[in-house]
Amino acid sequence: MARLPRLVRESLIFLSGEIRASELWLVVIAAGVGAAAGLGTIAIGYAAHTLQTLLYNIDFDERLSAAQRVDPIRLLALPLGGGLLVIFTWVWARGRATTPVDPVEANALRGGRMSFRDGLFVALQTITSNGFGASVGLEAAYAQIGGAMASVTGRFLNLRRSDLRTFVGAGAGAAIGVAFGAPLAGAFYAFEIVIGSYTVANVAPVVAAAIAGWLMTRLVNFEPMVMPVTTPDDYHLSHYLLYAGLGFACAFFGIAIMRLVGWTETWTSKLTVARPYRPIAGGDILVGLALISIQTLSAGHGAMSLDLTANLGIGALVFLILTKSAASIISLGFGFRGGLFFASLYLGSLLGRLFAVALDTYAGASLDPMAAALVGMGAVAVAIVGGPLTMSFLVLQTTGDSGLTAATLTASIIASLLVRETFGYSFSTWRLHLRGETIRSAHDVGWLRTLTAGRMMRTDAPTIAADAELAEFRRRFPLGSTRRVVALDETQRYAGLVMSSSVYADDDGEGFVREYAVNQDEWLTPDMSIRQIMGVFDRTGSDELAVLSENREVLGVLTEAYATRRYAEELEKNRRDLVGGE
Repeated sequence: MARLPRLVRESLIFLSGEIRASELWLVVIAAGVGAAAGLGTIAIGYAAHTLQTLLYNIDFDERLSAAQRVDPIRLLALPLGGGLLVIFTWVWARGRATTPVDPVEANALRGGRMSFRDGLFVALQTITSNGFGASVGLEAAYAQIGGAMASVTGRFLNLRRSDLRTFVGAGAGAAIGVAFGAPLAGAFYAFEIVIGSYTVANVAPVVAAAIAGWLMTRLVNFEPMVMPVTTPDDYHLSHYLLYAGLGFACAFFGIAIMRLVGWTETWTSKLTVARPYRPIAGGDILVGLALISIQTLSAGHGAMSLDLTANLGIGALVFLILTKSAASIISLGFGFRGGLFFASLYLGSLLGRLFAVALDTYAGASLDPMAAALVGMGAVAVAIVGGPLTMSFLVLQTTGDSGLTAATLTASIIASLLVRETFGYSFSTWRLHLRGETIRSAHDVGWLRTLTAGRMMRTDAPTIAADAELAEFRRRFPLGSTRRVVALDETQRYAGLVMSSSVYADDDGEGFVREYAVNQDEWLTPDMSIRQIMGVFDRTGSDELAVLSENREVLGVLTEAYATRRYAEELEKNRRDLVGGE
């Protein structure tokens, strides 16, 4: 901002102050971000589909996974796409030690900070993966570019941490809403999956962004996914009980998919020389699957439209579920970039129809196959992606059927509860868990990581040699001058803490400092989190501890009272952010 002309710089400073002080300005800017995210989503969708039309020789209004026939030689686009990913990743990784941060990780750990360049890179990877036919969805690119646009805008305007997190959720949610033509679903995607909470403070910006993004589809005549289906109007108690059973099945199916993706990714990561070339090998395997079933190609929009209305038996449904699941697992496990959002919708629709057909065949129970397919679609998506209300609103806005939405919500809640109880993660947080993170949602826990011993310690702790006599201690530190002194050994390493009160309580006054040193084997390290710090204080029963480097050099001292106060201050600050208070 310093390089901008003075008038422009002052105008931006004024605007930044107004936005920070006015919720109305925040909503206006969020709407602009939503519109930009919507245009970005449309551009990504067109780019990927254009690649598919060129590589597979299909009409522009035709979906790859619904193609009647694909020339087998054109399937070589899959390993070719894997090779391009290898090149892109190699070029991008040169000189970079970190990986791109997605909206969930950004909001959970980084206060909403994302890189626009990383967002463009993820979008390029996803467009390449999907455009060359890998079984991944574009939703990862949509959310990434929408969240990155919002993050960059918010940081440019110097927004507060809580407002920046809201902006990231608004941008990502608007992009998802545009992809499905469902602004309410996009808004709740932001609340449930990206922000991790629904509060009075974040409703207006998120909804404004979702609506603005959706309006962009009207301006450019973009047609999102629509499911004009007919389902029964009457739903009885028995139906809801059966749909609850479907939710149970969807939960464990979703867990199996996530674990298999994680296992495949872990296994392929152990390859030494061949590890960077995994996408090429994955593309070769996908060629074989595509020769078996064209419906394994791409995200599956066309295949889903076909299969929702087709009269499929148990054998055909099982075949489609197995092949599509294998294609998605191979694509993600071997390094293609994308997400499981739409794949989970498609697989859920197949599983729901299989549930209905199996009930009718073996138990004589009747469920409408179309309705069961849509309920299964929402429930599997909830099991894998998360967000019961998100998926329920998606069904509502794409079908317009309120009864079906209630059934979807029933199955989705069952699936969500079971996944959280038995597995604990959505797909995005599960992949972060495999990288060593411990987050289970996008709820803001990043502020906890700022409360480390190194940030909170005092660095002016007085020191004395452990071999010094008590008379020397009393001479240098008169009663009342300090509560404690750090004792050092002959190599200037930590030898314990000496409490002034214990030294002056000894009337004899004879002896050496080391005799009064405590906590010789208990200390903190500068990277310890507040949770770890309080654990050490509880274990030792000490009021203060030294902070040491790896070679036991003294860096500072931290008291339990100060650590507790700092934690309480940050907790109160986050509570005010949550309720929208000042």
